[in-house]
Amino acid sequence: MMWKHIASNTLTASVVVVAMLAGVALWARNAYYGLGPLEAPICLSVARGATMDQVAQNLQAQGAISSAAIFRIGTDYGGQAKQLKAGSFLLEAGGSMADIAAALTHGGASTCGAEIVYRIGVTRFQIQLRRMDLTTRRYGETAAFDPDTDPPPAALVQAQEEAATRYRITVAEGATNWQVLARLEAIQALAGAVGSAPPEGMLAPGSYEFRAGEARAAIVARMQAKQQARLAAAWEARSEDTPLQSPQDLLTLASIIERETGLPAERKAVAGVFVNRLRRGMRLQADPTVRYGITEGKAPLGRGLRQSELQRKTPWNTYVIDGLPPTPIANPGQESLAAAAQPEKTAFLYFVADGNGGHVFAKTLHEHNRNVARWRRIQAEQRSD
Repeated sequence: MMWKHIASNTLTASVVVVAMLAGVALWARNAYYGLGPLEAPICLSVARGATMDQVAQNLQAQGAISSAAIFRIGTDYGGQAKQLKAGSFLLEAGGSMADIAAALTHGGASTCGAEIVYRIGVTRFQIQLRRMDLTTRRYGETAAFDPDTDPPPAALVQAQEEAATRYRITVAEGATNWQVLARLEAIQALAGAVGSAPPEGMLAPGSYEFRAGEARAAIVARMQAKQQARLAAAWEARSEDTPLQSPQDLLTLASIIERETGLPAERKAVAGVFVNRLRRGMRLQADPTVRYGITEGKAPLGRGLRQSELQRKTPWNTYVIDGLPPTPIANPGQESLAAAAQPEKTAFLYFVADGNGGHVFAKTLHEHNRNVARWRRIQAEQRSD
């Protein structure tokens, strides 16, 4: 009967072992899918080439998970071990190991950390360092400088060394091609030449995220494709009675509107004035076209116009030439394109600055002259102050 006793003990031991293994498996499963130990959100940085083993150890060291071994087994079992993405990832308080694994493998884009923004404006170029505030979930500026006059701050140099740092270029409405391309050449995080310059006006203002080492020519191509799409949409939506003859005309008028007013609410009214003048065969007499004729978009003029410059003949000076200039004078944004396509229907033929950042409009030359006189008095008072 001894063999029966031995068999019984063996069976009992096997049952105990199976039960223990089942218990361990259940415990591990609960640990993997259950509430995590993080008491506050963190931003986890994953370098390029990092392994899931390294990330698991880092997570345990930062108190984001209770067991690196269970996290590693769970990601192996789920087929995620080889899907790890590089970047900076926002991990929520209480997030389970399963939640963390999904964040590190499914997103593919940084959701927190540092961002370096290259701001190409009409009159200045600025580099800005932003980091996410994990409380508000908003990016806030931590450093900014003008690379033409200042050395880069230490915080920016540190961010450039972080593998997960994001990069972005923002182009302001009204910047010229020369300004945009010159600044792209100066961005050290990009590679290669900008290539052949597109026609003036064909680089869409806006925000462009890029990877460190991305080709400059690729950025230019993205800007050009976006502007082409915007222009095509605006031309398709143009008013039936527009005097504009082609998408190029619309782009040129939009560029003048862009440089004439910085107030979005005024764009359609300004467009209406120019369209009214085109219909009547009146010269546009737009100061920004005079400035472009002087600089050809290669730098801000930095001063007021002289009377002699208003009378100087250039291909763009709309005080001298009839109709639209031969090319745009800047890169217009989407709203200016829309204003040129569907201007406000008014009887206005004139406008001048009102001293408050906007313009005052007039239907007659007599009324306009009064407005000009008022503006000159405001200018005189500002100079005396």
